Amino acid sequence: MRENSNTIIRVENLTAGYGDVAIIKDVNFEVKAGEIFVILGGSGCGKSTLMKHMIGLLPPVSGKVLIDGKDIVTAKGQDKIEILKGIGVMYQNGALFGSMNLIENICLVLEEYTDLPKDAMEFIARMRLKVVSLDGSEYKMPSEISGGMKKRAAIARAMALDPKILFLDEPSAGLDPITSSQLDDLIIELSRSLGITFVIVTHELPSIYKVADRVVMLDKNTKSIIATGKPDDLRDNSDNPWVRQFFNRES
Repeated sequence: MRENSNTIIRVENLTAGYGDVAIIKDVNFEVKAGEIFVILGGSGCGKSTLMKHMIGLLPPVSGKVLIDGKDIVTAKGQDKIEILKGIGVMYQNGALFGSMNLIENICLVLEEYTDLPKDAMEFIARMRLKVVSLDGSEYKMPSEISGGMKKRAAIARAMALDPKILFLDEPSAGLDPITSSQLDDLIIELSRSLGITFVIVTHELPSIYKVADRVVMLDKNTKSIIATGKPDDLRDNSDNPWVRQFFNRES
């Protein structure tokens, strides 16, 4: 983790679910500015549900999600827009628009939230693609690039508005080990060079060990957090046998 110890995200007593079914209950944690923070756990534990609530996509049953001190749950109108402009999201499948080339995908975000002229938007889009090593691919369609390039393009689009925080949902899903490792390197570089705070949902252990400053581990049975800390510490020192089993990949 970078030296900045300021809290940039605070989740307070968050209970979330669908209908009458609670997925997570009374969850509390903080994310520090500049941190690479990972949400992990077994299938069905609520990792993606938690992230959707953190980005304001779903309303919680109860609780708060504070982004830079502002509650994304209760914010309305322009206040909500300002919070959303400070975060970027990369969804699991990239969610690029197949009918648009890469530069158009990024410009779409800028068109939605800015009044910049077209040439300025295209300049920003080119710079974002360059940051993720996709310069030269501006006019390629999503169908013309590899899975790893799609993930990079999705990160570039998430960075369109120069956000402080990037949320990544299963960034390594579907990638081979080499491409996954290269994506991990990109995340580390963006964190170090630009000071971006990352919140990553993943279950990929190699990525967790490589990039995570700190993790929270959700449990399907208790519907809560059962471990918080550095991956190595949890692997070696947790008093919860299931946590040690997860980090040691024991059956």
